[in-house]
Amino acid sequence: PVLDTEDAWVSVEGPVSIVELALEQKRVHYPLVEHQFVLCTVLYAVMRLSVKGVKPLSLFDSKGKNAFFKDLTSIQLLPSGDMDPNMLSIRQQFLLKVVSAAVQTLCSSQKDKEVSEEEYFPFEKGKNWPTLAADLAQYLQISEDLVRRHYVCELYSYGMDHLGEE
Repeated sequence: PVLDTEDAWVSVEGPVSIVELALEQKRVHYPLVEHQFVLCTVLYAVMRLSVKGVKPLSLFDSKGKNAFFKDLTSIQLLPSGDMDPNMLSIRQQFLLKVVSAAVQTLCSSQKDKEVSEEEYFPFEKGKNWPTLAADLAQYLQISEDLVRRHYVCELYSYGMDHLGEE
């Protein structure tokens, strides 16, 4: 981008402006940033919902694991569309565990009538974990419908039929 500056600023001495420093930075490779975002979301879900028995790096193939340790400005080989069926199975099981843990947390907080969902997750107002899991399914190449069906089944199994109907 072209930055127009006023004449008064041209003769100013001192450190380089933050705008000039930002423009000199290399551009990031967006798919690599997206890949890092998926890992962060997986780690946050494991931590926040106390999902047991998950090895987060096992959800990624060798290309995906190698990409985590590269500079964000570099263009890396990311996983292609063809995935190992075992890897897809591991990813599917993880997403279903996240949905189950989210519904269990929601149900336990609703049974304690004095504790609302906002109080149980104070920094996450409006955070809908099952929807987040469905969005994550796109990145992990799992059917969103499968995750949504599991969510509805979980709601019905916990006696939250009114939410399951929605």
